[in-house]
Amino acid sequence: MNPKATALILVGYQNDYFAPNGILRGVVEETNRVDQTLTNTLELLRHATQTEMTLISTPIILTSDYRALAESEGILGTIKEAGAFKAGSTGADTIPELLEFGDRITFVNGKQGFNAFSNTELDRVLRARNINHLMLAGMITSLCIDSTGRAAYERGYKVTMISDCVSARTASEQEFYCKNIFPLYADVMDSETLIEQLAPHSQDMFVAQ
Repeated sequence: MNPKATALILVGYQNDYFAPNGILRGVVEETNRVDQTLTNTLELLRHATQTEMTLISTPIILTSDYRALAESEGILGTIKEAGAFKAGSTGADTIPELLEFGDRITFVNGKQGFNAFSNTELDRVLRARNINHLMLAGMITSLCIDSTGRAAYERGYKVTMISDCVSARTASEQEFYCKNIFPLYADVMDSETLIEQLAPHSQDMFVAQ
């Protein structure tokens, strides 16, 4: 792989999903899965920051009147009813664990639904950096991750899903998407395999300086 042409897209790393008191933490039936997703992601980030890989976070932040979700159903309706991801709220804030990476992570705002490309500058940011390969991590496997992955594929990007850095609502849903849906348009690998692939590139950014 070529880290310089690769971006890790972080979806939904916000308190309403990952904090112990997060409004939407209960969307995932097994809360330990949320914790493990975060642990795996942070370990991956510690290795990725030692390469030239681009790291991008795409938070969802909604106005207090939730006008972007006026006709919402399903989980988007749940978000609206619960008051999640409201602009200015603690729940909408990026989780503090990401702060250790400082400006190594680029934030692309504007996401208001499942797809991180919709209503954002994500595609422009990626093109400007000559990125052709996207790797996805975050919440939720069957919704934002799948929607963003499909949108990336349709835009001509190579897509990789990091299976243990994404979390579905149930274990069976997670297995179904990783085994039956994602392989239709993306590669699927776990974070340990990816870290092994990054190892030979870990000094590239320092050699280039």
